[in-house]
Amino acid sequence: MKSVSVIAAIVVGLGLSFVAAQAAQPIKNVVLVHGAFADGSGWRGVSDILSHDGYRVTVVQEPETSLEDDVAATMRAIKQAAGPVVLVGHSYGGIVITQAGNVPEVQALVYVAALAPDANENIAEVRSKFPPSSNNVVKSTDGFLTINPETFHHDFAADVPKADADFMAESQVPVSEKALGAIVKDAAWKSKPSWYVVATEDKKIDPDFERFMAKRAGSVTIEVKGSHAVYVSQPKAIADLIEKAAAGENTK
Repeated sequence: MKSVSVIAAIVVGLGLSFVAAQAAQPIKNVVLVHGAFADGSGWRGVSDILSHDGYRVTVVQEPETSLEDDVAATMRAIKQAAGPVVLVGHSYGGIVITQAGNVPEVQALVYVAALAPDANENIAEVRSKFPPSSNNVVKSTDGFLTINPETFHHDFAADVPKADADFMAESQVPVSEKALGAIVKDAAWKSKPSWYVVATEDKKIDPDFERFMAKRAGSVTIEVKGSHAVYVSQPKAIADLIEKAAAGENTK
């Protein structure tokens, strides 16, 4: 019996060692979630860098019709990755990853100039305590929002070449008021390590509000001089932080 116990202990020890070794390995799957008024094509620069560096990248094209629909689209991408995932969200995509990131496959969260609500929190109320952002938003008769194309460059992507920003304005994904007002049930950042990019020139989400959310989540935080579209204008800085998250690095 003693020999059986010893063998069992060895097996358990080897299993734990294997799990620890697996956990120590950098995550190689990255799922990118776009925010409101945008689509997944804005991640091209970040995706190219990550792919070149050996990561398997999936860009979610969530419909922005409701938080439930957008989480479902993100969950599909997570499941198809078939392994540990770094889940990245920009802007409203931060709400999406805060809910979708609760599944075991997600090992790290990266917020890029993103909303990071707490569970059962009305993020708009918290946001109202900070200076208001630009709000040149046009509402359709069926409750979908877009940014006025005439101010899109200034409001959303001031550091992106005008021709590119103009195309982004033309190709906006209308976002439903229902999605923007949704409340998450469980905040993944409470149980998962997180990293946060503060865009210091952001005109859509106040940078101090970004700092507040990053600090509250206990995120490893960097500040990048960039507009709300910092993931487009500064892809190298964003990709570098995602790679640190994949490696579990908690230093800047």
